[in-house]
Amino acid sequence: MELEAGAIVEGRVTRIVEFGAFVEFPNGESGLVHISQVAHEFVKNIRDHLNEGDVVSVLVLGRDEKGRLDLSIKELTPAPVEPPRPKRLPRQAPEFENKLKSFLRGAGGFSGGGKKPGGKGGRKRR
Repeated sequence: MELEAGAIVEGRVTRIVEFGAFVEFPNGESGLVHISQVAHEFVKNIRDHLNEGDVVSVLVLGRDEKGRLDLSIKELTPAPVEPPRPKRLPRQAPEFENKLKSFLRGAGGFSGGGKKPGGKGGRKRR
């Protein structure tokens, strides 16, 4: 059985590497599920999603220039309705904000660094 782009096939994970997982099919062919094609969210460690020996359904995306199968698990799962939003840091207490502002005013802010206006800074020449 020749696997073509668009085919949905079940196979067994035979090997896991940093960049993906190799899946073997009943006909003896194997292909790679790249780490970016495992899940919709960021996958830092593929072993959090797949283990050797797992039976998975994959979508055949096609073949690369060397004839190797490119596979995807992500394309068979529904996309999340709303992408996860980054967590917001809680606002600081107002008294902290006021202390910080007064400190910056007293220190001359970020730009002056304590130099006199109009001065070039650096060492004096003799």
